Amino acid sequence: MGKNNIFAIQKISYDKDIPSIFGGENMANVVEPTLTEDLVQTLRKECIVMIATTDFEKQVPNVSAISWVYAVSETSIRFAVDQRSRIVENIRHNTGVVLTIMANESVFSISGAGEILTDRMEGISLKLTVIEVKVQEVRDVMFYGAKLAIEPTYEKTYDLRAAKKLDNEVLVGIREL
Repeated sequence: MGKNNIFAIQKISYDKDIPSIFGGENMANVVEPTLTEDLVQTLRKECIVMIATTDFEKQVPNVSAISWVYAVSETSIRFAVDQRSRIVENIRHNTGVVLTIMANESVFSISGAGEILTDRMEGISLKLTVIEVKVQEVRDVMFYGAKLAIEPTYEKTYDLRAAKKLDNEVLVGIREL
């Protein structure tokens, strides 16, 4: 192919050329064995977390959004869900869990093993099950060349005073288990 051919194909080296295209030298997604301190702090505040389990009947991924989540430490995350949630039965059959959170300008996938700590939280009017995930791996899974400009937020659609009271009761219960 000649120099003036506008359709000439240039060989691109992944290691050398791709990082400069996207503006960074470190292109590999970061993998950690535990939560970073930033993620621990984020998971101690109200946030949206996606949870993926394996459906116990169909053996396919089951994904749900949850918000009663609390990082106990860099190796342990607890969450509460309705006793009737499919998440509970899925974890009874297969402990593998992936939690996904959008925070700190990125998207993180947290893999671990889920264990039911209590089938019914005491002192809460709702019938909630508490599950603890032992963190095995944390991956930054944001696609290359981008960062989150705005983290997702949500609004409660029922009585705000009742919601705040319930949120506080549930999160205190999760922490103190």
